[in-house]
Formats: sequence, structure tokens, C-alpha cells
Amino acid sequence: MTVMLCAPRGFCAGVDRAVQIVELSLERFGAPVYVRHEIVHNKFVVESLKAKGAIFVEELDEIPADHVDRPVVFSAHGVPKSVPADAQARNMFYLDATCPLVSKVHKEAEIHHRRDREIVLIGHAGHPEVIGTMGQLPEGSVQLVETVEDARRFQPAGDRALAWITQTTLSVDDTAEIVAVLTSRFPDIVAPHKDDICYATTNRQEAVKAVAPQVDALIVVGAPNSSNSQRLREVAERAGCPKSVLVQRATDIPWDELPPLARLGITAGASAPEVLVEEIIEAFAARYDVHVESVRTAEETISFNLPRALREAAAE
Repeated sequence: MTVMLCAPRGFCAGVDRAVQIVELSLERFGAPVYVRHEIVHNKFVVESLKAKGAIFVEELDEIPADHVDRPVVFSAHGVPKSVPADAQARNMFYLDATCPLVSKVHKEAEIHHRRDREIVLIGHAGHPEVIGTMGQLPEGSVQLVETVEDARRFQPAGDRALAWITQTTLSVDDTAEIVAVLTSRFPDIVAPHKDDICYATTNRQEAVKAVAPQVDALIVVGAPNSSNSQRLREVAERAGCPKSVLVQRATDIPWDELPPLARLGITAGASAPEVLVEEIIEAFAARYDVHVESVRTAEETISFNLPRALREAAAE
């Protein structure tokens, strides 16, 4: 069996930076280090950090009163402005691991708001990134659009100018359809200067599109609550792959559901470490005579700076 390994895949620069922030905080300040929400949507990563002394909470009030001097890290997805304000009110030392590309969307939203534009956010309700982006502005400043049908039904709240922004981990094709509807209905709607869907999401989807028509099935390594991983599975099916499945670990592979395999595609969401991809390949190698081919559609050289408080630790 030939395994066609999508590249790029797995960790993006924002995820790598977020995980480093937790690890370096533990090295520099010792355990425990608190993390608000999953640092990234991957159980393996979260459990690995727990083993090193990270404690995950959903809200700051879960941190014991006698531990408010311990570092707390905000997840890569970003948080509403109320969260750092709450941390400051509690005299907490916090480190913001928000992906810089998510922060870019936050800044766009603030600029639109200052220019008195009504903002349409394309994204998934309840996703932490969407909650964080909407939480940058007063309630009611942003209207969420999830689907093409939502875009058709959308009615501006007033007569202000409109602008649209997006979650960074959406399907490129789905988003283009939604934007097409909005721009056809509101020709003057202001678009982002540069796409909000991040380079890593776009690159991983393009690699899947290249591989999907050539394979009998495609495995996406990632978590069920990972938006970018779910989009990869959907993209594979739309690109002509007969069977596309999302798995967290090798133990999750649905062997009985897979068709006869001569060619298998494998990719990984932006929050899935490479060790899990290797684990999946080993599981197939135990059942098949496996030959691995890499299919690369883009090179990624982007990296992001760590918070100043941790740069010395990184240098050491």
C-alpha cells in the first residue's frame, strides 16, 4: 500500500508558539502553570502538558486564591477582552498565547468599529476563536454568519457601512461562497486587506485537495473539536476522496469502515503533533507493506516571537 503523506501538515507556527509558551513557563517559573481553556485543540498535547505540571481551567475563578501568583496562559484561540481585564483585577501574571494571526483579526475588528462600520463575522458559533473575536467589542457590534443561507438572510442592524472578517480556520471554499453572497447583496462591504483564513489552514487544505482524488481513503489526524481538522476531512470528501475520517490516535482508526486500500492519504490538523502521524503510519505498517510518498504543495517558513517574559528562557 502507498501512503501519500500531505505536506504541509500538523503544527503551524501559532500552535508551536502556544505550546512553547506553556513549556517555557513551566521551565522558568516551575509548576503549576495554569492554562485557560485547552492551549490548542488536541488531547495528546494537553495531556503531555498536564504531565509536565500544567493545570487547565475553563475560567480564571477556578484558580485557587492561594495560586493567583502563578502564571496563567491564555490559549492560542484568543480570549475576549474581559479575560485579561479579569486577570489584572485579580493581580494575576498572565501570558497571552493567542496566535498572532488571530490577533490580526481582533485588530481589524477594532478598526472597523472605530470607523463606525457594522461587522459581519464569518465563523462557527461557540468556537473559542469566535467567542474571543466577538468579545473584543461591545455586545451587538458583531453579527455572526455561519452559512451561505445565513448570508442570504442577513439584515444589517442599521444604515452604517458594512465590513466582513472571518475565523482563521474555515474552509476556504465555503467561506468564498459566503463572501460571494454578501458582496452580491452589499457591493460596498469592506473586505480584509489580507485573507483572515490563515496560511496554515489554506496550505493544509490545498495539500489535501492534491492528494484526495488519488487515494482510496484519507486519514485526518486531529481532534473532533478542532475546526481546521474537521475542515480537512470535509475538503477531502469534496475533492473526490471516497472515504475521509478524522482520528485522534491509532486506536481510533475505524478499520471496518475503510475500503480496500491500495493508496491511502494522511494529513494532520494544525494542532496535531507529528508523533501522532508517525503512530498512524506504524499502525498501517503493521497490516500492510507500506511505501510512503510525500506530496508537498507549499513551503512554510513562518515563525512568531515569544512573549518578552519568555524570550530569555528560550535563549537559554
